[in-house]
Formats: sequence, C-alpha cells, structure tokens
Amino acid sequence: MSDLPQTPFSRTDPLDVPSAYRELRQEAPITRVRTQTGDEAWLVSGYEMVRRMLADERLGRSHPDPASATRVSGSVLMGGPTGDYDTEKEQHQRMRRLLSPAFSARRMKALSGHVQELVSGLLDDMAETAPPVDLHENFSFPLPVLVICELLGVPFEDREHFRALSDGVSITADAAASMAALEKFSAYMMELVNQKRRHPAEDVLSDLAQMDADDQEIAQLGAGLLFAGHETTVNRIDFGVVFLLRDLAQRDALAADPSLAPQAVEEILRMTSPTDHGLVRYAKSDIEAGDVTVRAGEAVIIMSAAANRDETVFPGPDVFDVHRARPEPHVAFGYAHHYCIGANLARVELNEVFGTLFRRFPTMELAVPVDELRPREGRLTGGLLEVPVTW
Repeated sequence: MSDLPQTPFSRTDPLDVPSAYRELRQEAPITRVRTQTGDEAWLVSGYEMVRRMLADERLGRSHPDPASATRVSGSVLMGGPTGDYDTEKEQHQRMRRLLSPAFSARRMKALSGHVQELVSGLLDDMAETAPPVDLHENFSFPLPVLVICELLGVPFEDREHFRALSDGVSITADAAASMAALEKFSAYMMELVNQKRRHPAEDVLSDLAQMDADDQEIAQLGAGLLFAGHETTVNRIDFGVVFLLRDLAQRDALAADPSLAPQAVEEILRMTSPTDHGLVRYAKSDIEAGDVTVRAGEAVIIMSAAANRDETVFPGPDVFDVHRARPEPHVAFGYAHHYCIGANLARVELNEVFGTLFRRFPTMELAVPVDELRPREGRLTGGLLEVPVTW
C-alpha cells in the first residue's frame, strides 16, 4: 500500500469542508488519492479543474469493465460505475430530453406559489408546537418530500417507506446492503409506474411509464429522481438554517429584508457540502489535465464542494455572507452538459424557505451548540440527524 491521502477526509466542523482539500489544492488541482474501498483515483478540488472535468465529454459514469473499475465507496448509486458503456451518452441525452420539460424554469416558476403554500402550512404547524422543535423532522424533511411526491406522482403517505429505502441506498460502507435497498426501491417504483400505465396523470412517473425502455431502467430512474429530489434539498435547508443561526447578524439581515433570499440561497448552495464522497467519473480515453495524464479507465473524483471554497476564486471562501458578490458562479449543481436537471426545483424550494422562515420566526435560534449537532454518518448524502431550534 502506498502512502496516498485516504478519502473521505475527516471534518472537524460539520459546516466546513476538510482542510485536506485546501492543502492538496495548493499543491495541485488534481492529485492521486486512495478511496474508501482501497482503490486509487484522481481527486479534483480546484475550481477551474473541476469545471474543466465536468465539461469534458471524455469522462463518464460508465466503465468498459465495471467489475475491475475503481470504486470510491459501497454506495450503489454513486460509489462506482453505472450505466452502459456503449450507450451512455445517448441514454443521458435521451433522459434529459424526456425530463427537461418537467423541470423547466417555466414549470418551476409556476410551481412556486404552491411551494409557498406548503412552506406556510408547515410553519403554521410548527408555530403551534412549544419550542424547542426539531426543524429537520418538522420542516426540512417534509417540505422537499411533499414537493417531489407531487411532481413525480408518488403518494406522500409512502414517505416513511421510501425514506427507509433512500437511507439504505445511500449506505457507503456496505455494497450488498446498498444494492439490496436499491432492488427494493426499484420494485416499489415499478409498482407505481405500472399504476401510472393504467391510470396516467400529469406527473413525471406517468411520463416515464410511456418511455421506450426496459422496466428496470425506468424503475431505477424513478428511484434516482425520488432519492435526489428530496435528500439533497433536505440537507441544504438544514445546513442553511445552521449557517444563518450560527451568525445571528446574517439571520437578522434576512429577516429584515426577505428580498435577500435568492442571494442567501446561492451562498448556502456554495457553502453547504453534505457529502464527502464527490462525483466519480471514468476516463474513456487519455486526458491531459494540468501536469498529469489521466489514463483511459482511471477514476476521477470531482469535489464540487471543495471547488466552491477555492480561495483563488472566492475571497474569504470559508466565510458565510448573504451579501457576497459573485463574480464566478458556484458549481453546487455541476457544470456544462451535466448541470443538475433539478437545479430550478431546488432553487424554487430554497427561495421560498429562506424568504419566509425568518419572517415568521425572526427570533429563531439553535437550541444546542453547533458542535453538538449530530452528523448522519455512513451515508452518501451526509446531513444532520436533527436540528433543534427555539424562538
């Protein structure tokens, strides 16, 4: 075994990214590391190199020999190669063509009024509860679940069932457990898709049900959309609230001027880094990257969270500031042809949340010190187990 840096790196602060990224970035924007599974990979942590790699069509999620490919974790979703090597590009383009109308900026803008109703309803319920209250369980979790369930056509009453399935799929240290959860998740989604074939509605699962694709592909795509559509937004709400309550001047600024919400949301997206595992991609041919050559078949771990703290791009990168000027955009949603299709949806939800929350609860504070917040460990999307607040 070599003495390569071992990922994922440990954190000393749940709101920070590991300092190891900064140290490695100062040496090289792309460097060799050893993954959680013991394999070797290239780690990309510099902003410009991250954007370059995200835009490079010679990198993909598939591998010609998946059994021998480098893995970064045991997660079945993002721990190793996925998809068919020969048809990956065509499949990706087809999926985006199918799903883009459902997640368009126009459709998301039309959705914003309903999201505001959901936000207000959950906050009304919270206001009737004597503090302290777990914001995670009473607000951060149910809101994105309500929204994605309506968009996809998934019964909200199934939330605890697919919550358990999502949790299992995101396990990073046990590949067998993660795969078993995905199989159950896919079976659940297939049952819903078959229902949509019999009784189509105005939702994404009904659209998927009409796809010319095999059932397993449709089911896994539906499961992936449901997983991604709530897990990451839940974490962004939790961490965004903690950032704002760690510095009450930031909370007060947003409470006094809700029009700051879009700016605050972009800072939350830049600063929050719930996962430590990054995006794994595989080179389809040799790629010259700075002073190194990534050989065909080798793995590249793209750390967008580290790039969003790149001191050469963002002055005072570790300072959370709702007034921050942004000459360069963050890469929280990726870049180029792999820009997240759900970015518009996430922004609609987050803008409604942070434009409303502190107007309703201007004296909200954390009920425990930040260092007592418990991280959700061993899961792909990370996050916090609870966020106790009072007012």
